[in-house]
Amino acid sequence: MVTLAKKSPEQRLNICRKYYLAGFLFLPFLWLINAIWFYKQAFRVEPYPEQTQIRKYVIRSAIGTVIWLIIIIAWNITFQLLRTKIGPIGDFLTFVIPRGYY
Repeated sequence: MVTLAKKSPEQRLNICRKYYLAGFLFLPFLWLINAIWFYKQAFRVEPYPEQTQIRKYVIRSAIGTVIWLIIIIAWNITFQLLRTKIGPIGDFLTFVIPRGYY
């Protein structure tokens, strides 16, 4: 794994920005990685000029991760509770159909 301590502040900001933007391509896992990986650089080290931008990306990545988790959990609960009521579409979306429901 690449250590951020060996990177220049500009390179850290560039990497953080790329992870943040890639999260918008339906890859919220990258937002989680971005928030965890850059947390120390955003909040724990001595201040440097790029830190405010990195902090902004880390906070937004964490918020995006939480929003995606809420959406995924809500969809999962809704689908599991209403799969049989949806009808054929629910069966089509189901990878493994449980026995005993029809």
